[in-house]
Amino acid sequence: MTNILINPEYSQLEGFITNLPVTFSHAGETVYSGRNIIKLFDIQGLTINVKSFKKPIFINQIAYTTFRNSKARRSYEYALKLEEKGFNTPDPIAYIEQKTLGLLKHSFYISVNENFDGIMQELKTGKIEDLKELLYHFARYTARLHEEQILHLDYSSGNILYKTVKGNYIFYLVDLNRMIFDKPIDMDTACFNFRRLWGSDEMINVFVEEYAKSRGFDTATCLKKTFEYRKKFWDTFTRKHPGSSPYSGHGE
Repeated sequence: MTNILINPEYSQLEGFITNLPVTFSHAGETVYSGRNIIKLFDIQGLTINVKSFKKPIFINQIAYTTFRNSKARRSYEYALKLEEKGFNTPDPIAYIEQKTLGLLKHSFYISVNENFDGIMQELKTGKIEDLKELLYHFARYTARLHEEQILHLDYSSGNILYKTVKGNYIFYLVDLNRMIFDKPIDMDTACFNFRRLWGSDEMINVFVEEYAKSRGFDTATCLKKTFEYRKKFWDTFTRKHPGSSPYSGHGE
């Protein structure tokens, strides 16, 4: 059984979307292949991003069938929620779920592919003097996101992209299948949420100070909590991935 939900604004793509479970394996341009696979398709003047989620383990097949929505469905629904609340993400087009004997086997999330000017992973290199304006905007954006009770549980630098428009930074969130809406976000939750961000300690310091100022939090406490959570996360991460680091210098 195949379940498909298409955004009415993209109903003209119904034929392409309906055929995706058959065509995905041999068509499109692969831009990422790992745990999941992401491909680009040029259809009717649009460049479309299709994310195929890895087949879930058996226990999760049951979970996604009985009491939890699939990653593809959550990605689609959370994208719509973000847009309703005035935040940016690539426009959601559809999601597909394939089930066998009632159990979820495969799922796809389809969205409009966007061209961006940057990604927050670029904070892995660079000089603080060149990045302060970006960090200030990013901090104020994050504060606004949290004030609107939106928490991206995978708030890592690879999931935060931006465009520059007349000197302003417009941020976009991707990889949306793990989010919480409509729940107040206190200082401790926010500081824990920052643990995966890339950049030097000095960059994170600038970001947290501006965030705390925007939220009316005590700066010293916010910095202390952030760096405690950050150290614990990156110590664990670097043990598993020797040689890795959230910052590697100027890249010169």
